[in-house]
Amino acid sequence: MARIFVVEDEPSLTLLYRTNLERKGHHVTCFHNGREAFNNLDTERPDLIILDIQMAAGDGLEMMKKMLDQRSGIPVIINSAYSHYKNDFISWAAEAYVVKSSDLSELNDAVDNVLGRFAPLDA
Repeated sequence: MARIFVVEDEPSLTLLYRTNLERKGHHVTCFHNGREAFNNLDTERPDLIILDIQMAAGDGLEMMKKMLDQRSGIPVIINSAYSHYKNDFISWAAEAYVVKSSDLSELNDAVDNVLGRFAPLDA
């Protein structure tokens, strides 16, 4: 299955997303901020990044901009509690934008859809 980075600063959400994705067979690596995740892109290149926007350290849109500048080609799903960031043109580079919910079906659908369009790097 896919290698997925989850970038989320809320510990309970990190656990929820990790558990959910691992049950689906994915290998999940979690980071608490965008800088931490960005610095690990070269050592463990993911097939997909699920990215929060508002974090205590390392804004998600800041990470998106750095990835675009480096032309990383790694698909991103923005997973934010705030829908208004959809209007920020940097967020338009994401493959999907999901508003956080206790119902993970929209996030799961987005993960399946994006992974269906982008073959895992080691496939």
